[in-house]
Amino acid sequence: MPPPCSRASPTSSSPPPERAAEPLTEPAALSADRRPGRSPRMPTMLLLPAGLALCAASLHDIAARTIPNGLSLAIALLGLGAHLLAGDAAPALLAALGVFLLGLLAWRCGVMGGGDVKLLAACALLAGPATTPDLILAVALAGGLLALLYLGLRPLLAPPGRMRPASLVARALRAEAWRIRRGGPLPYAVAIGLGTFFTLLG
Repeated sequence: MPPPCSRASPTSSSPPPERAAEPLTEPAALSADRRPGRSPRMPTMLLLPAGLALCAASLHDIAARTIPNGLSLAIALLGLGAHLLAGDAAPALLAALGVFLLGLLAWRCGVMGGGDVKLLAACALLAGPATTPDLILAVALAGGLLALLYLGLRPLLAPPGRMRPASLVARALRAEAWRIRRGGPLPYAVAIGLGTFFTLLG
């Protein structure tokens, strides 16, 4: 006589029900867009005006060897707004203050101009505390490449002619060629802008 079949428990034969994937909470969704160990990416709506301000500062520095304070202030306010949205405004301000103090020391030693110091501190606020060391390194490398470019161009540029160009762009290029031939100061806003772009987009 065959042994009676034992009734298996429903819980032992059926597989455990699958748990539905939990939706991302708001903090997790915000942190998913962060790069590991890096500051959150700059929102596009803030990155575009910051890039335009950096381009304007670079062009103004090339033309007149000055950087308007309004452009540095605009970049700083854009960076502050981005970090207020990200919730790390206090560390970003501290990092920018540290960069400003180091730049102030470089200004006292005659290494950087005052406008360069303010622009670099504003870009540090834009980049954020986690990427400030990358920003400093990128700006230093861009400045070195810019210096090599100007040194290489110095013997290649012919003396300017006697006639003054009519257009503003031609006059700016003529003045820049004159500065290069005489070994004038570099438009360091170009290096700061390139280093900032590389840091934010890298």
